[in-house]
Amino acid sequence: MSHRRRALLLLALALLLGLLAASSVQRREAALNAAVGPSATVLVTAAPVAAGAALADARPLLRALPRRWAPPDALTDPGLLRGAQAAVALPAGAYVTRAVLRTPGAAAPAVGPGERAAEIVARGDPEAIVAGGRVDVLVTRDGVDGRPGSTVLALEDVEVLAAAAVAGAEIAPSGGGAEAGARVSATLRVTVRQAVFLTAAQSFARELRLLPRAAADRRHGRLGLAIDERLR
Repeated sequence: MSHRRRALLLLALALLLGLLAASSVQRREAALNAAVGPSATVLVTAAPVAAGAALADARPLLRALPRRWAPPDALTDPGLLRGAQAAVALPAGAYVTRAVLRTPGAAAPAVGPGERAAEIVARGDPEAIVAGGRVDVLVTRDGVDGRPGSTVLALEDVEVLAAAAVAGAEIAPSGGGAEAGARVSATLRVTVRQAVFLTAAQSFARELRLLPRAAADRRHGRLGLAIDERLR
């Protein structure tokens, strides 16, 4: 075999291996994109902002991320922050959501020692979830292949300090499709540990749901109780 022919064969083999490698990379990228899901662009803080301070002080900027990781009430329009104040202190890199907006001049809810006013957005009945009422908090995690996972009774008999209906979500539910149910922005009286959990759940959970309790119902069940998917 001549040197010229051998060189041509080696070149053809290299091209074939290159095409196979490129095809393998494309397949892996497609599989990764399918697993992560579509992206969304949301507002995050570029600097810390204190509770009651103008949200403009946080120098909010737009950041792209997988939609399934974005809070359901994450804001996408900087114009919505004009004149708005932060209801709670936010660190740099925090999501800017409807729950952290405060109307200028509105009084902060009163909490006692060791308590916190945790603001969340969850699914629930806006007419039944009102200030002075009490609720249970359900948390649904992501399951396999983007399907809903197990639902856990996370908190029981929590006092609602303030509540308001959320008019339309700007971020579609993870996994695609529209999940039924109205959304409520609620401020809950909780402990520090519970406030940390609720803040984290806004990011990792597929869904938070508030269940109103009867005024005289002070019975407690077993927290952390997982609800079988077949019963939902």
